[in-house]
Amino acid sequence: MLRNRNLRSVLATGSALSAILMTTWANVAPVQAAPAPDAAAPAVQATPEAPKVQDPYLAAWLRLTPDRRPAPLVPGVDYGMDTTTGHFVWPKATPEAHNGQRFPGEMQTWDKTTFTKNVEVLAFYPGVGSPFHAWNNIADFNGHRYLYIHDRDYLRIMDVTDPAHGKVVYSQGGVWGPKGPSEKFDPNNVSDYLGGATIAWSRKLGKPVLVASFEIGRYGLMTEKMAQPEKVAAQRHYNSLKGFKVFVMDGPLPSEWRLLATRTTDYKHPDAPIGQQQGSGSLDAPEYYGGKYMILSAAPDDTYGLTEYPNYLYSPGYQVWDMSDPANPTFVSQISVPGQILGNAGHEHAYLQNPRAGNRTSWMGSRIPIFLPKPLENGGKIGFGAMGGLGLWSFDLSDPRHPKVMGNINTPPSFAGTEFDNADVSQYARTGFVMTSGYPMNRDCYEPYKDIFVVDARDPSHMRVATKLPRPTPPEGAPYTSFCQRGGNFGPKRSNAIGQPGGWRQGIIPYSFYNAGVQIFDVKNPEKPTIAGYFVPALADETELPGYTLGKGVLAMYTEYDRNIMWAFTENGAYALASPLLGKPVMGAPAKPWPLR
Repeated sequence: MLRNRNLRSVLATGSALSAILMTTWANVAPVQAAPAPDAAAPAVQATPEAPKVQDPYLAAWLRLTPDRRPAPLVPGVDYGMDTTTGHFVWPKATPEAHNGQRFPGEMQTWDKTTFTKNVEVLAFYPGVGSPFHAWNNIADFNGHRYLYIHDRDYLRIMDVTDPAHGKVVYSQGGVWGPKGPSEKFDPNNVSDYLGGATIAWSRKLGKPVLVASFEIGRYGLMTEKMAQPEKVAAQRHYNSLKGFKVFVMDGPLPSEWRLLATRTTDYKHPDAPIGQQQGSGSLDAPEYYGGKYMILSAAPDDTYGLTEYPNYLYSPGYQVWDMSDPANPTFVSQISVPGQILGNAGHEHAYLQNPRAGNRTSWMGSRIPIFLPKPLENGGKIGFGAMGGLGLWSFDLSDPRHPKVMGNINTPPSFAGTEFDNADVSQYARTGFVMTSGYPMNRDCYEPYKDIFVVDARDPSHMRVATKLPRPTPPEGAPYTSFCQRGGNFGPKRSNAIGQPGGWRQGIIPYSFYNAGVQIFDVKNPEKPTIAGYFVPALADETELPGYTLGKGVLAMYTEYDRNIMWAFTENGAYALASPLLGKPVMGAPAKPWPLR
């Protein structure tokens, strides 16, 4: 009764809500945050639908939303292999699952076969990453090219001037083996969590600068926010920076970097100390090209709390910062879309209209900054934001001080896993089309397949899904008829990363595809895409890594378009790859140093 009564009270605001929503969609400045809910609001009392919680923002979300958690499914009954056709029947909806859900017909050992088409392996470097994630950057110093591989608990720097004979020149953090990492990492006691980073050439300083995101860790901290009040409180008072740091790079190694600035994304409280900063911090790698403007993915405060994801508290929007002086970054504007902010009637109404509301599973909001077909200081005016279960959004950024929502497109829900995580704008200037997708998070295909949608955005105010990129199928001779049978995760992760050397390649997009390896799509005509090449490596097994880390395959990619080198990062190492689809690889220093001067 509590849930229904509050739902009726939200919907009963009638014409006022209609006016709010209509103006939000009509190319005006994005909705701004309302005052925070009363910090003294009573906790939700325990019922079958709403467990008792102490956090006032989480309580407000629970009062607002119904409980529509998907029921667990039975493998081989509700989903799995169709023995008649040899095809995999996908689940329609599943809860988030931290353990595998093996099904009849799945391989019992990790597949050690390798398949390639239009891809050459130049080298394999074991143990340079981690089994969970890899952010990547490139920087050139004194005729040498350096590859940075990092996540919150490690940093590896490789000299890859010759990509076939790279060498590690700096290593910090654990190196993984069959018994786990060589150094223990406690995510609950992080004091200096460096997440995604971007390296760009500062026009003002005449040197490269590194901007590093600092956000709340997403793994190892909390599994169910409704049942772990002490974990929720720890994230509200996180023991590391929620924001970003700016370093000038006098050389390739951390000992040669100088800290220029530290900022919190809690822009309303710029002087708040660590532990009192609100919001999420800066997610993933900043969108920055060394000029005036930088765009971040960030929830600025705790009112950005309309999200279903069980171990995350925020629905991040976007922030624009003025980086004219890298030593003095200045906040410019906050961007939100309908359905993000607690305590705001228009946002709450929009959220309740989303079919994902109440599923206790979907990520809502951004995970990566706005994707720019052209940097703002170079005349760019349009940006695209992949915002999880809120869909794909287009923005008018011609005046970064007053960004405007232009359009939005969404698709039927596809959970668990994330939706609308990535947007690829590499072909937009040529075609007007954008590729966008989420990625799988449950193992053993225990979630709906994550399609890569091809969106016609020639009119950003009226976007439409034109088609999908082809779903990879096992090559002839594979010991399985569906990649699901290979175990682990199957589906797209991401394509082009921020800050890849040399710019994008027209007509070709390489994607990391977990246990389907690297998939290279021909998108010369984005409405008739094909798979032009692939590299499906052998999967790691228990002789290399602990069992709980296995099955990810290629979990990240980074492409040097200036040297025609692709880097594919797996749970057990990194592959240097070349392909005639990109062109002949350059096996020495590039013609021009990166980042571009």
